[in-house]
Amino acid sequence: MRVTAIYPGTFDPMTVGHMDVAKRASSMFDDVIVAVAGSTSKNPFFSLDERVSMATEILSDLDNVTVQSFDGLLVEYAAQANSKVIVRGLRAISDFEYEVQIAGVNRHLSPDIETVFIAASQQYTFLSSSIVREIAKLHGDVTEFVHPLVIDAFARHHKKDV
Repeated sequence: MRVTAIYPGTFDPMTVGHMDVAKRASSMFDDVIVAVAGSTSKNPFFSLDERVSMATEILSDLDNVTVQSFDGLLVEYAAQANSKVIVRGLRAISDFEYEVQIAGVNRHLSPDIETVFIAASQQYTFLSSSIVREIAKLHGDVTEFVHPLVIDAFARHHKKDV
């Protein structure tokens, strides 16, 4: 029986921390779907199409990882994808508290779905997409935090703003 895991998020933008979790999940599960959230209250910087496109290219070297967008409840998307596993990355205690609440709600909504937490690698515990966006917005150097594709995407957006 093949096990497909869903790794959901806004990935706005995908950071090296996200890449690390996706790679590690790909070694644990037969298939991993990186599920890019479409409808979000986070007001993403990059469009859904941009986020999906970047994630697809960035993760293209992982043969068992695909990238898809989704809207609506994660547990409904997981059911449509025939997945009973949700992967979440954890950076700090504050992440854990929030993620355990979400995992509990998801389990209540769909008792057959399990959430698996992957602790961030030590060098990425401080890293978040919102921090990367803020640094990039202020024209700071984010080269150590994201794939070169993301840097190019930020540069394109900055040219539009000028």
